[in-house]
Amino acid sequence: MQPHNPATLSPLLLHTIGQAAEKEGISDEKLVRAIARLSHLFTKERTSLDRPYLEDPVLASAYLQYFLPVNLSKIQVLLDELSIMEPARRLSMLDLGSGPGTAALALLDWWHEQRTTDALSVVAVDSSSAAHRQAVQLWSHYCHIAGIANATLQTCEGDIERHAWLDQVRAGAPFDLIVLANCLNEVHADAKDPIAARTALVAEALSLLTPSGTVIIVEPALRETSRALHQVRDRLLQEKRCTVYSPCLHENNCPALMHPNDWCHEERAWEPPSSIQEIDEEVGFIKDALKFSYLLLRKDGKTIVDRRPDIYRVVSELRELKGEKRAWLCNEQGRQEVGRQDRFASPQNAALDQWHRGAIVQIERIVRKEKNGKVSALGRIEQGATVQIIRSI
Repeated sequence: MQPHNPATLSPLLLHTIGQAAEKEGISDEKLVRAIARLSHLFTKERTSLDRPYLEDPVLASAYLQYFLPVNLSKIQVLLDELSIMEPARRLSMLDLGSGPGTAALALLDWWHEQRTTDALSVVAVDSSSAAHRQAVQLWSHYCHIAGIANATLQTCEGDIERHAWLDQVRAGAPFDLIVLANCLNEVHADAKDPIAARTALVAEALSLLTPSGTVIIVEPALRETSRALHQVRDRLLQEKRCTVYSPCLHENNCPALMHPNDWCHEERAWEPPSSIQEIDEEVGFIKDALKFSYLLLRKDGKTIVDRRPDIYRVVSELRELKGEKRAWLCNEQGRQEVGRQDRFASPQNAALDQWHRGAIVQIERIVRKEKNGKVSALGRIEQGATVQIIRSI
């Protein structure tokens, strides 16, 4: 259960995407087949996935009308989560592996709604010229209908697996935000050590960041891609390249990597626009939540909440079992399963009933029973223990 308001897309964004889709002129039948094909590539055949899919007009239109709105929303919920933007006259972003300008458009709309600075500038790097053309089209149309004159988009055609892009964007550095959205898993796939190569790429991005800036990495909520992101995280922290603002509440190695079937991902409430709902009915999908894995990385040590041994992030759904409720929690002590028997429910621990994946909670006391000299791995919340939700997310 998610007690917070679901994410929604602004009318301006929906209008911009709708106008671009009309110009594509792709038939409904072709569109549905292309969306199903892309979904299969993104989830089942990732080894067959190639960045030039955006060069295909039909697949590009499918991405625009179905996957773009979803990914826009993911970026915007993370911008909302990053509530420590430093005051400045200009907000700048570097979008690596930008595709059709997903992160750029998400930031443009978020900035327009928030009015955080006087001006906005974005540099978008991608190897696809077709993707750049669509990014410019979407950006220009949004700025036109919103009456925005102080936001600029610069495109840079380049392969982020190679170093040439660094020289092209260095003149615009440092950047307040650097985004890698759904692209880190697609690069260096053939490298001898993909994790090392991706870690080096993120380290290069961090070198272009302002002292109070943030690197935003978003990846699919799949086991393979999420675990690879956890490994990149661990290497960056081991090399002292950065600290984690969110989602982690510690700088230790990711405990989800201790067991091969574990991984950490997010699920945020989302109110899909009618266009997505109509496509879902045709394709047989259900897109009623935003699912993704992510990292918000900084160099100034700031974190989403103060870190303490009694503060945890909920990293699973709240499971209702016979006579009790349980969830997996994570902090500096690792991943642990914690539950409360229904007979011990009380006003003090009632907040447990509202736990959901991603919530940050505080627990006064967790008890573990001992039997035959062994301490149970399952933690229990007693009747008198106070439970609070520090941040719902």
